[in-house]
Amino acid sequence: MIPLSDTFPLLSLILLLPLLGAGLLWLFPNRREARWITLSTLLLDLLLSLQLIKGFDPTQSGYQWVEQYPWIPDLNVHYQLGVDGISLLFIPASLLLFVGVVVSSWTVISHLPRLYYALILLLATAILGIFMAVNTILFFLFWELTLLPIYFLIALWGIGPNRRAAANQYTMIMFAGGVPILFGLLLSAFHYGSVSAQQGLLFDYSEMVTLSLPIELQGGIFFLLLIGFSFKTPLFPLHTWLPNLTMEGPISIAIIMTGLKLGAYGLIRFALPLAPEIAQQHHWLLAGLGVVALLYGGVAAINQTNLRQMLGYASISHVGLVILGVSSFNLMGIEGAIFQLINFTIISTALFFLVGALHHRIGSTDITSLGGVATSMPLLASFLFLFGFASLGVPPTSGFAAEFLLLVSALQSHTGAGLAALFAMILGAAYLISIFRKGLFGNITNPIVADSIDLLPREIRLISLLALLVLGLGLFPGLLLEMVEVSSHEWVTRLSTLSTATR
Repeated sequence: MIPLSDTFPLLSLILLLPLLGAGLLWLFPNRREARWITLSTLLLDLLLSLQLIKGFDPTQSGYQWVEQYPWIPDLNVHYQLGVDGISLLFIPASLLLFVGVVVSSWTVISHLPRLYYALILLLATAILGIFMAVNTILFFLFWELTLLPIYFLIALWGIGPNRRAAANQYTMIMFAGGVPILFGLLLSAFHYGSVSAQQGLLFDYSEMVTLSLPIELQGGIFFLLLIGFSFKTPLFPLHTWLPNLTMEGPISIAIIMTGLKLGAYGLIRFALPLAPEIAQQHHWLLAGLGVVALLYGGVAAINQTNLRQMLGYASISHVGLVILGVSSFNLMGIEGAIFQLINFTIISTALFFLVGALHHRIGSTDITSLGGVATSMPLLASFLFLFGFASLGVPPTSGFAAEFLLLVSALQSHTGAGLAALFAMILGAAYLISIFRKGLFGNITNPIVADSIDLLPREIRLISLLALLVLGLGLFPGLLLEMVEVSSHEWVTRLSTLSTATR
């Protein structure tokens, strides 16, 4: 790789490259050219993100590769980008996810292909911006920018009969969630600005986390951001959009929304560090929300007969464990949470990619239409089992390392909630093994299943790469943990402002 200095605007290049690719699409009318341009753009961006990792110093705290340019100087709002150990790995993971989205759409999208791929690239830019933004207003801009492409991707290319209703539901719910986030960020700008040296509005997150805010000013920030980010995490009872989206939307959106838990990232990045003492006082609330999501998602998943619907509810259960781990406010909890969120990006991408391949071949993912898949498509069935067990945390997959950290941290800080998490893992094994047994084994009753072809070479290349990542991180979890350790320790230090007596 070409060595780059810290002053090179690498983050801006990674951020804007998908937009350049989206513009280039309109110079070529052919669908084949559009998908190759999109894939090439994302692969190039993925290579640039590896350069980002190569130049990152994991022994240093704070943000690196920082860029800052005036945007709205009178309000102290700047174009401000940076990455630390918490956000760094989400950038290549997100780009790999979008590569999976393009490969999953390779032969599926025939209607308005240039618009489809342009929206995918626009969405990639918005999501990358969420992980790069250091200025809170810039973060909110990228956060809301995701709504436009997601709406049209669901409404125009959804595979369910109620796709437009699902698109409207998702958009309205996310607009509702955006309101408390905006007010929470503005409130933090006022309060942190009042204790900063400049005595004005403060939108610089990297400066906010160096300041101490009186506890009486933290309550509004915490609850506004907790409510807002809970919509997109999603936490019960704000979860209703996700199962509908997995059934009605295109497989590409299911991959993105289950693989990228942006709401959980928002809680870790903003809600808790900006109101550390109030957050620690309400550790019981976070633990309770995590346990409810764990159990509700597991019970709902066990009653599903459709693979996509089951994976949607399982996703809610899995993110509940992340919130439970975060509520421990210790190093194992936050490292396990970040590890598990990276796992979501890899494992959920693989699972929905494979389920999407099933839907493309058979026309359904309901178990009544399946049966005998392992006979006609042994590779697809084998990979489904691998990633299914990875989602359960079976060694030696990456899911085991992440869930072990989360469970130990939960048992140390909230013993009852930790025991509930162990019970939820039993539920997870029950619903996954049951639906896989019915859908993948047995006699072939559907002639379409008998005539279906196994994974194609391009599909095998992608899914093999994801499998290597899952097994590699499972065998060598230290490769990831050493990248996040210093930033995680800094996060815990800020959150641990109260004595254990307050618990």
